[in-house]
Amino acid sequence: MTSGLLIESFADFARSKNIDRPTMIAILEEVFRTMIRKKYGTDENFDVIINAESGDLEMWRTREIVDDNSEDIWDYDKIPLAEARKIQDDFEVGEQVAEEVKLEDFGRRVVQTARQTLIQKIKDMEKELLYQKYKDQVGDLVGAEVYQLLKHEIILIDSESNELSLPRTEQIPKDRYRKGEAVKAVISRVEMINGTPKIVLSRTSPVFLERLFEIEVPEIYDGLISIRKIVREPGERAKVAVESYDDRIDPVGACVGMKGSRIHGIVRELGNENIDVINYTENLELLISRALSPAKISTMQIDKETKRVSVFLKPDQVSLAIGKGGQNIKLAGRLVDMEIDVFRDNEGQEDDEDVDLMEFSDEIDEWMINELRKVGLDTAKSVLALSKEELVRRTDLEEDTVEEIVNILKQEFE
Repeated sequence: MTSGLLIESFADFARSKNIDRPTMIAILEEVFRTMIRKKYGTDENFDVIINAESGDLEMWRTREIVDDNSEDIWDYDKIPLAEARKIQDDFEVGEQVAEEVKLEDFGRRVVQTARQTLIQKIKDMEKELLYQKYKDQVGDLVGAEVYQLLKHEIILIDSESNELSLPRTEQIPKDRYRKGEAVKAVISRVEMINGTPKIVLSRTSPVFLERLFEIEVPEIYDGLISIRKIVREPGERAKVAVESYDDRIDPVGACVGMKGSRIHGIVRELGNENIDVINYTENLELLISRALSPAKISTMQIDKETKRVSVFLKPDQVSLAIGKGGQNIKLAGRLVDMEIDVFRDNEGQEDDEDVDLMEFSDEIDEWMINELRKVGLDTAKSVLALSKEELVRRTDLEEDTVEEIVNILKQEFE
């Protein structure tokens, strides 16, 4: 292979990978200098001149002429007078000799290796450029097409045919994909694994929901409304605290839109995830009250040192505050960054259908009843209003014990 063909084929390949000209020249020169070092031991006295456009390559070896009997004749940058005069018969000691080194002088195998090296260097550079490109885009929303469905992840292809990964853990549980389907997600992280960049996407991240709001709500994109915090149970429920910097703009109304027009698109994208948009306030008590919506709180006690809050509600509001599977209270706690405990407020209201726990003393040990009463659970319905996980967390009872108590209480109402 001639130098022209080698450089031309490499230049075409580099251009197809969007490698700029100076970088391409630097890679070519480094590969040729590596060839020189392997053959001559050093490249210090060599000049490499490359014209990527024309495919021209010139390699020149420069040495100083010394006397044939000089001790320096073995130095890499010296040449004996007799050898120099074979090149040109009027050379004298002390002059410089410049010899052109042809690509063919290195042998066919070396040239073939050089070609493979050039291609590999471009591929390595392409990986590095891809890594840097997406590393700077972490948190950005991207659209890609489903390319391959695997057990633990989905491989997607972007507009430049780069592979992106959407792991099962970053997918909304209700998501179902088909090959060729368009998918939106945010870039969660970019990792370099064995020299290959892996771009990981997410649809469960709060950032994904934030980017969707930026698209649907111009006031957020323009900075008139700020998203203070987002907490999610992906595919089930989310709470979004928003704040307006313009008193004339209602942040909740702007995010929901006329008849829900703005939020409906987001809900559909998230597989019908219920989204509560809350007006943010620095007033912690008011923020907790809004976070537990739609439940109406009677009173609350906040302990800022332990970061716990006890909220008291009418019996008919307890299940609303806790929510399906404890989602509402869990998300509210994460939104205000506090542990929320719910208690029934029986003052002024008695539930004729409810049963005091002491009436179960023949079936439930008294010490178990006392454990429940310690945390404000003194009736059967107040216990059944909480999930088993919540009961275990709030009391010192074992999971098996809680399950046994719940089953006994349920039988009373069946």
